[in-house]
Amino acid sequence: MGVRITSWNVNGIRNPFGYQPWREKRTFEAMFDILEADIVVMQETKIQRKDLQDDMVLVPGWDVYFSLPKHKKGYAGVAIYTRNSVCMPIRAEEGIIGVLCPPNSSTKFRDLSPDQQIGGYPRPGQLAGLADEVALDSEGRCVILEFPAFVLIGTYSPANSDGTRDDFRLGFLDALDVRIRNLIAMGKRVVLTGDLNVIRSSLDTSNLIERLRKEGMTIEDFFSAPSRRLFNQLVFEGHVRGLRDENREEAVLWDLGRLFHPTREGMFTCWDTKKNTRPANVGSRIDYVLCSNDMKAWFEDANIQEGLMGSDHCPVYATLKDIVNIDGKEVHIRDIMNPPGVFKDGVRLRDWTTKDLLPLSAKLIPEFDRRRSIKDMFFKKPVAPKSTLPPVSESSGNPSQEPAKIEPSANEEPASTPASQPESVTSAPSPAKPRAGGLKRTPSGVTSANRPQKKTKATLTKEPSSKGQSSLMGFFKPKTTASPSTTPEMKEDPKSIGGLDGISDVEASIESSITDEAKDTSEPVSPGRVFDPIESKESWSKLLGKRVMPRCEHGEDCISLVTKKPGVNRGRSFFICPRPIGPSGEKEKGTQWRCGTFIWSSDWNGSQAG
Repeated sequence: MGVRITSWNVNGIRNPFGYQPWREKRTFEAMFDILEADIVVMQETKIQRKDLQDDMVLVPGWDVYFSLPKHKKGYAGVAIYTRNSVCMPIRAEEGIIGVLCPPNSSTKFRDLSPDQQIGGYPRPGQLAGLADEVALDSEGRCVILEFPAFVLIGTYSPANSDGTRDDFRLGFLDALDVRIRNLIAMGKRVVLTGDLNVIRSSLDTSNLIERLRKEGMTIEDFFSAPSRRLFNQLVFEGHVRGLRDENREEAVLWDLGRLFHPTREGMFTCWDTKKNTRPANVGSRIDYVLCSNDMKAWFEDANIQEGLMGSDHCPVYATLKDIVNIDGKEVHIRDIMNPPGVFKDGVRLRDWTTKDLLPLSAKLIPEFDRRRSIKDMFFKKPVAPKSTLPPVSESSGNPSQEPAKIEPSANEEPASTPASQPESVTSAPSPAKPRAGGLKRTPSGVTSANRPQKKTKATLTKEPSSKGQSSLMGFFKPKTTASPSTTPEMKEDPKSIGGLDGISDVEASIESSITDEAKDTSEPVSPGRVFDPIESKESWSKLLGKRVMPRCEHGEDCISLVTKKPGVNRGRSFFICPRPIGPSGEKEKGTQWRCGTFIWSSDWNGSQAG
């Protein structure tokens, strides 16, 4: 079986889990299995170092390499996941220029010894100097892995948004072009994949001629823009107007999507979510998997997966053959996707171990290094004297043996229990420790005699109280005038009161937002006041009645949106047709696509329930 490389701009590393089929299991391991991928290159992870969590890093059977923005928050970001049973890189770097340093080192990647560096770094005079080199590598836009077979570059190229970063964008593409050409000149094979934010040809975007006519621009002028011209000089069969630029006389990469589907129309990978253009397939192809000429014949398939939801982009992939030809000799692809001695003739000789981790691996980040289990990140197991607490055996150990003391590793900070985690789920209560003023901390659930106990959800719902309404249940339950000492405990099922299904969930959310201080200062209710649950239900029904929406020309309920464009109408809500924009990209009349219905919410007088 071959090796599949998948690239996906996920628009937030957790974003896909809100969609099918990813939300069934919500794990990266399950996601990669559905993708049937062995290498997954993600762009726009939009996370910071502090946002990394167990399920992102400690994926069973996978290793991961991140490039995260150094300054901007929730911005850009690239991650490459590799399946340990299939491939193991021999070197890993962050950034395209080589000016960053490996973890725990002050030496730049490009200044490492030749046996430690990937190579191909831009030499003085090769770059146009349009952007600062350190800035180019500081936005989390590139991860480079080297396998014995080839060098894999996973990248997220800057977009052409408002024109203010044109120099930065062109500087990044220039550095990418130079690095690829230098690697190939060294005799190394190269695979480039990611969101390049460049349209190659008119076949790769919808309604181009119509859009250009409105802008008064020709197709030749459009594809002669610096970024598109540079990219088309990099790829074979790219259209270049006039003479090629100096040092770019030859193309070096094949666009695998077009290699396998040279004339396919509508092969788009990105759509405008604000206009909901995906159903009508009004989009562009800006995500690619490309390879150098000497490995063109190694691939057996390449395609897009436009049916997989979860982002404004869809995954794209290319699959390497199981057996490839190198200098007239047939070689198993897994033999050259791993360090020597791991595979031979396609048969695994040894398993992956932690000794195979590269310095850039996220598993070596102090928060995750040498972790014994995922629980260690969330639970701090207290060490108590043997005379007071019985030994607790670990699930993976021998019950007959005394459990070892769990100590954080030298480069790992001690884990602590989050504030939101109930104390009752810890393995054992913490021993009492003296506090200031002679007070003692008591274990969860034990009431101290010298201070009042904080009320929990259980005490609020089960214990009668003479104080005011402290939960949503108090609105529906009739108050009794009996004293707390003689009132029987309320054990009614909330779902049976007035037929309000799910009221317990609402109650829980309301109670969680009420502070202890607010509970203690509430005023007592008059003993003679009684709430009628039927009357209360009718009041809530009127308050939460279904909103009446205007109908569009199709006779369908409109959707409500809010104006975000700067101006006098910013923040105003309005109603429009719920259908997606059609292939024309405009509102249409008398068609199946979005009609011209537009109503300001303030002008709609039918919003009250009848």
